Amino acid sequence: MEFRNDASLASRRRWLKAGGLGLGAAALGLSPIGRLLAQAGAPGAAHPGYGPLHTVRDLNTGLPLLQLPAGFSYTTFGWTNEPMADGQRTPDSHDGMGVVRAEGSVVTLVRNHEVKAAWGSFAPASATYDPRCSGGTATLRFDTASGRLLESRPSLGGTINNCGGGTTPWGSWLSCEEFVSVAGTVTLSGADHVLSRDHGFVFEVPADGAARAEPLLALGQFKHEAVSVDPATGIFYLTEDTEPEAGFYRMVPKVPGQPVRGGRLQMLRAVGVPDLRTGRRPGERLKVQWVDIPDPVAGMDADGLGLGVLRQGLAAGGTRFTRLEGVIVGDGRVFFTATNGGDAACGQVWAYHPGAEVLELVFESPDPLVLDYPDNVVLSPRGGLVVCEDSEQPVQRLYGMTREGGLFEFCRNNVRLDGAMGFAGDFREEEWAGACFSPDGQWLFANVYAPGFTVAITGPWRNGLI
Repeated sequence: MEFRNDASLASRRRWLKAGGLGLGAAALGLSPIGRLLAQAGAPGAAHPGYGPLHTVRDLNTGLPLLQLPAGFSYTTFGWTNEPMADGQRTPDSHDGMGVVRAEGSVVTLVRNHEVKAAWGSFAPASATYDPRCSGGTATLRFDTASGRLLESRPSLGGTINNCGGGTTPWGSWLSCEEFVSVAGTVTLSGADHVLSRDHGFVFEVPADGAARAEPLLALGQFKHEAVSVDPATGIFYLTEDTEPEAGFYRMVPKVPGQPVRGGRLQMLRAVGVPDLRTGRRPGERLKVQWVDIPDPVAGMDADGLGLGVLRQGLAAGGTRFTRLEGVIVGDGRVFFTATNGGDAACGQVWAYHPGAEVLELVFESPDPLVLDYPDNVVLSPRGGLVVCEDSEQPVQRLYGMTREGGLFEFCRNNVRLDGAMGFAGDFREEEWAGACFSPDGQWLFANVYAPGFTVAITGPWRNGLI
């Protein structure tokens, strides 16, 4: 892994001087989110945000773990190896997360643990899918009035590589496996293990209690990254994190709000354009259709790879993307990112317009100094976006983007430990994941993937920023 130094990181701001990147957002008739993303490549899009960042100590541990603007504070909780309510230790690899309920000052979150090992489930047997597997979810209750964790408990276990996911309009969490296999012997972390069940599915986790630990088969068996549900239609939109080819999917449920009752899995097809990985122009609009996946649970292909669903979609005329990551429904659009898409392989942001059946390339990075590997984006109640960074930079950041498209640093990972909390090492290169807001917008939650903990950030938020 090759890292650039901080001086080089600062030079990514050179994109502000690059001409010819404006997309004509108003002429395209984009939604507010679309304008945000479209203007991200426009000249002069720098924004002071909340001002310079300063090292701030954690209110929980006293450690200088983050850099934030003046006036902001944070507390950490749910560290790897900390005991949960049932006595089990908190798993590592903190990844996707969402707020599934708020009652008064108490917010309930469900957090993924992208554990790739098979040394046993950390959840109760009733909430365990495959007893040999060690991934899953934890449910956390956080009191925003006191700024402290009330409870952490296992809510799904026996899964593998629980990477991203998404919340539902009915108040649950969809946890996605980013690993495909059939039951039998597989190699995990360099060792052979015997799995009792097939993998590569999406699981629903309720706000209360534990999951049923049964896969939602209609959502397919493939290398899932994230999912978002359109509250207007109940349709599920799903991304696939594979390269060099990946598909963008939707599942039209038989009964809205009840994915367990099945539905139709489909892959997006851009009419006349079988490959959207390169050679496109920002602002371009394409007519799209949807092709059926004949067998959503045939996840393995003829070569024994977990590309069976992808192969079915491509054979039916579906369009190729690469490494699809985040997806979010908002303002009547479905936005999703291709982490290494585009001519420079630095990332693309796409927007699908339901009803109009149009796909639009909202943004494509021409250089890693402009934008390097876009991942998940989260809507802010104040009109902006929070962008989680997952790149090969030596320090990972949370970025803010204003409604007008101004981009600014909001937070830096400053985690360097010398044995505190049971860990030692420089963790500043570890990714941010799972960013989400409390319903009142006063708290931003996010995960530092390793050594693994959740942060809750609050401070002098301002409308128009994040």
